[in-house]
Amino acid sequence: MPGGAAVAEMRDLALAAAREAGFDLCGIAGVAPSARLAAFAPWVESGQAGEMHYLARRGAGGRYLREAVREAWPWAQAVICAAAVYNAPAPRSLDIAHDPARGWISRYAWGDDYHDCLRRRLEQVAQRLRQQAPEEQFHLTVDTAPLIERAAAEQAGLGWLAKNTCLIHPRLGSYFFLGSIVTSLPLAADDPLPDRCGSCRRCIEACPTQALTPHAMDASRCIAYLNLELRGPVPEDLRAGMGNNLIGCDICQDVCPWNRRAPVTDAPEFQPRPGFVAPLLLELAALTEDAYRERFRHSAAKRAKFSGLRRSLALAMGNSGNPAYRATLQRWQADADAVLAEHAAWALAQIEQGATA
Repeated sequence: MPGGAAVAEMRDLALAAAREAGFDLCGIAGVAPSARLAAFAPWVESGQAGEMHYLARRGAGGRYLREAVREAWPWAQAVICAAAVYNAPAPRSLDIAHDPARGWISRYAWGDDYHDCLRRRLEQVAQRLRQQAPEEQFHLTVDTAPLIERAAAEQAGLGWLAKNTCLIHPRLGSYFFLGSIVTSLPLAADDPLPDRCGSCRRCIEACPTQALTPHAMDASRCIAYLNLELRGPVPEDLRAGMGNNLIGCDICQDVCPWNRRAPVTDAPEFQPRPGFVAPLLLELAALTEDAYRERFRHSAAKRAKFSGLRRSLALAMGNSGNPAYRATLQRWQADADAVLAEHAAWALAQIEQGATA
């Protein structure tokens, strides 16, 4: 274990290496259990995690792994938290929310898969640290380990956890990815930022499925959960609220005042791929499974799966009220995929109701 002066130098090295690797923010979090982490167990046990059963994994002692950093990494002394802006100069979801021809893919999924992009950057940081402290331990993660990265990043001073549960930085807004390095280096922690949401409730009021309460989310009602994580039927009372959101959802970020002047990135890997910004519903509906795999290769959007995308397309078509989708929906109503067939039937019913209203 390096001494005090050496540890301070390692801290400076970590922050400098993160900047050189292309991160826009970097800070250090401690590993002591926090009030934020203490809320995790009751949240999971209330059922608000939906079918994301991986969140309920427990350690050898019976506690949830995400209740404390040391549940998963007993050797941990600090967490290096880094952020990279993904915002692109393109329309926001609300700009096309009522366009019956188009659907919405969340901004974070327009470019290359952020898991791979951020991990490459984190590897650069870790390699610099390993060269100076080869005896220390480092675990890199980008949404791939039992770490509540937003809670760690909040403690590291990268932003405050807002009422929509996103991390907001006063200069960058909330359109940024997080990556973390859990380390055995006893790096000094940064100070958290104050909560600056104030009395604003725009995100809460804008959520079509009422998934938000101040600083808490019922993930089982979140549109991004419904079109990315849920594999079965979408609860009928939430289908209309999904609007034309196909993969993810940006509504609570798009209405946030802190994102009005959010900077955009010039990183090539985060620039929008052709056909990812407000794609035509009929164009996506015509994709074969092989064409789907090709289009969404190396994209975070592929988590939706082919079946999940078609299910969301059916709902978007029904929510549009556009009779032009009848032929596609009638074909899907007879599909061997029972979930798709059910959602196509629901969508057809919405179109018919609109036609007779």
